[in-house]
Amino acid sequence: MNLSFSTSTYLCSIFNTGNPFFIACLTTQINLPLRDLASLATRQIIYLQGKIFDTTLHPIQAQGKPMQIFHIIAILISLAAIFSWINHRFLHMPTVIALMTIALVMSLGLITLGKFGYPSLGSDIDWMLSSIDFNATLLHGMLSFLLFAGALHINLEDLAKQRIVIGVLATAGGVGATFLIGIGFWYISELFHLNIPMIYCLLFGALISPTDPIAVLGILKTAGASKSLETKIAGESLFNDGIAVVVFLVIFEVALGTKTVTAETIFHLFAMEVLGGIVYGLLLGAVGFWMLKKVDNYSVEILITLAMTTGGYVLAESLHISAPIAIVVAGLLIGNHGRKLAMSQSTREHLDTFWKLIDEILNAVLFVLIGLELVVLSLDQNYLLAGLLAIPLVLTARLISVGLPIGIMRRFRSFSPGVVSILTWGGLRGGISVALALSLPAGEIRNALVTVTYTVVVFSILVQGLTLAPLIRAKASRAEVELERTHLDS
Repeated sequence: MNLSFSTSTYLCSIFNTGNPFFIACLTTQINLPLRDLASLATRQIIYLQGKIFDTTLHPIQAQGKPMQIFHIIAILISLAAIFSWINHRFLHMPTVIALMTIALVMSLGLITLGKFGYPSLGSDIDWMLSSIDFNATLLHGMLSFLLFAGALHINLEDLAKQRIVIGVLATAGGVGATFLIGIGFWYISELFHLNIPMIYCLLFGALISPTDPIAVLGILKTAGASKSLETKIAGESLFNDGIAVVVFLVIFEVALGTKTVTAETIFHLFAMEVLGGIVYGLLLGAVGFWMLKKVDNYSVEILITLAMTTGGYVLAESLHISAPIAIVVAGLLIGNHGRKLAMSQSTREHLDTFWKLIDEILNAVLFVLIGLELVVLSLDQNYLLAGLLAIPLVLTARLISVGLPIGIMRRFRSFSPGVVSILTWGGLRGGISVALALSLPAGEIRNALVTVTYTVVVFSILVQGLTLAPLIRAKASRAEVELERTHLDS
């Protein structure tokens, strides 16, 4: 069936908005077959959708517009795959450290090329990163999966034995470190004339003091720590997010001056975030456990855990309670009681494989993303120098906030040799600190704090992460030597 010239011209004129397909239609088609008109109409719909939704079929040419989410995912996963291959073949480093290292080297290369007049590739990466809300991507997306995957493999009995130590380190230790770092960083900012108010220095202390569960769990897999020590480090990192968020929000409200912060406000926020997160996590885990026990189909059971991780996290945020703590509690329940009482052997194997894969893929993408963030940093000399001085400050505050509580608790319980030094050096900072820094209002203070935070995080992951395993082995061998001497003396 063909359409007459007048009908064809009329239809083409309705749709024509400058699309070359339809210009060709008007100028060359006399008798247009219906199937060809349908094909052209489909192309025009795609063309119009690109204009309506501000998308494009050629995203690299669309500078100034946000990059499409699929292209961002494709680039990050492709880079993670290439970097992982390079590491597996040549470097043989812990995966998360290797990925961030290669991404950093790539970022430095792009910055250097830009200095020599070749900015195109660097500007494409800059455009991609500017299309990503790092804070939302990590804190309101990836974090739920990574925390659940980490909590699945924490033994609840071991955690219960270390509950006092973990509780003290996650609360008093974290708050103490916040103020020590905040006060110390104010002096650093004055030294380099950064003019950062004390309240924002305390805000920096709040975002950099908590250890990052993603970085910690990623490094501990290859560190060879004893079970009790691994439980202390992993447990503290999993639970201190809730405390860190409360402290950060309180100081942030004071900094903005939008609300009057009182002791009652702080207590209410703490109760809602932390205690509410624990109760909600128990309920979420109980519902998930009941559903898992009623079926024996690993694909359905994996979907249930995904629903807990995504839907449970979103609901917790809408209720204004600590979603990270809720997911950790739910993950602990499913990983312990759910694994033993509600799953078949086949389901356990498939569930472990699935969540291990999710954990490794998201970790790979995250640490590539952290490495690439260097491209968009404000590399001011004073910011970088302040960041270098902040490294010993953060480590010293960590030493004090860990050493004092453990020194007091030694009177009531025994600790493994070198526990203070290992906990100090093993308190890694990661993407969560960067995400919190990026959530600050735009301005010079934010630029300074983001650069300083990034400097501390890079040192933490690269230097502390690479040397943590040797430190643990050295402390363990020294403990064995001392034990042998004790036996010989007796």
